[in-house]
Amino acid sequence: MPKMRKISLLFLLFASCQYIERVPSKEQLLQEEMKSIDWDQVDALPSVAGCDTIKDLAVQKNCFFEYLSRQVQMRLDPESLAELYPERDTIEVKVTVFPDSHLSFEPQFAKDSTAYDTAKIDSILRTRLADFPKINPALKRGVPVKSQFILPVILKSE
Repeated sequence: MPKMRKISLLFLLFASCQYIERVPSKEQLLQEEMKSIDWDQVDALPSVAGCDTIKDLAVQKNCFFEYLSRQVQMRLDPESLAELYPERDTIEVKVTVFPDSHLSFEPQFAKDSTAYDTAKIDSILRTRLADFPKINPALKRGVPVKSQFILPVILKSE
């Protein structure tokens, strides 16, 4: 029996030494973790104070976009834009929420569209949306990140 114990003990030591050698390095672990992260999705969407307390993510998202749409509509005075562009009922605006909570608004038109004075629309957006209320940035693993989305701005409602 004692000889059997020595063999078992030696096997155990040998096996445990092999196990120690298989522990991945910090760099390997980091690389594996980085590959597992979906960088196209955020953990928390941008938000405003009135929507932060909502637990249901779909309802919170809806609350945020309704708030944002309302604020943009109020500030832009769609009637003046409708006068500039009578053939359009909606313009699309790319909204960028930066990690430091500042926003940028950029009109989006088809690339072949030369009929629109994009500089004029851009100027209107910058002027009228300059004092936009604070938006909390999106979060990825607890870190504020940049997010972008397209927001339709209704010029005419029938």
